[in-house]
Amino acid sequence: MAKLTRDEFISSLKEMTLLEIKDLVDAMKEEFGVDPSAVAVAAAPAAGAVDEGPTSATVVLSNCGANKIQVIKVIRDITGLGLKEAKDIADNGGNVKENVSMDEANEIKAKLEEAGASVEFK
Repeated sequence: MAKLTRDEFISSLKEMTLLEIKDLVDAMKEEFGVDPSAVAVAAAPAAGAVDEGPTSATVVLSNCGANKIQVIKVIRDITGLGLKEAKDIADNGGNVKENVSMDEANEIKAKLEEAGASVEFK
């Protein structure tokens, strides 16, 4: 069997329907035990080589502000921690949530700032 070049392979993919491509991906999963779509997603940032800044962050509470009870409620809602653990974070500051996407980090920051807290990213 002749080996296809990369360009020939891509050219043949262009001629396929989406259903045929889906069948091909499923067959690759079966044959090689690998999900090619997961590999493509993992390799995509390296291929782009464009630095768009950090993709994840740790949300750190620096000050709970005047509405400590509201901040504790928000921390419990976000993290699922118990009352004592959430209160410790509100009292002493510290990591609210670690290694979250920037979108999620911005949402958490907005919720905490709405409750009156001061938040930063690391």
